[in-house]
Amino acid sequence: MRIWVDADACPRAIKEILFRAAERVKLPLTLVANTQLRHPASEYIDAIRVGAGADVADAYIIAHAEPGDLAITADIPLAAGVIEKGGFALNPRGEMYTSENVRSALSMRDFMDNLRGEGVVTDGPAAFSPADRQAFSNQLDRFLTRYLKG
Repeated sequence: MRIWVDADACPRAIKEILFRAAERVKLPLTLVANTQLRHPASEYIDAIRVGAGADVADAYIIAHAEPGDLAITADIPLAAGVIEKGGFALNPRGEMYTSENVRSALSMRDFMDNLRGEGVVTDGPAAFSPADRQAFSNQLDRFLTRYLKG
């Protein structure tokens, strides 16, 4: 199992949680972004810099993810792609995507895109909060505990 991080938009607090988790459970973690990333020196943590452009990091993760891998992303199409390959996806706010809820999230995303395309002003997501950080940490711990016992 590898943990893939859609690192361009991943909050720093979430990356810090992931760095500690990778060391603690000795799982490989790969940050993927189109910018240079800093990470702790570790045999378990690496970073891949992809070319610039929309969804290039997402395409890289989908192409390289294997069944059982975990992707950390708020990008719903990326989550859907990883799940389709037999992997798992966790949102930085602590929501575990499933094949059922990712379909409904894709539908809502498309609906909101259509509204914005018609000129309707929609609110973006709420600011990332300490409660979001805690929800992510709790969900990651539950996932890793199940994975390590499985």
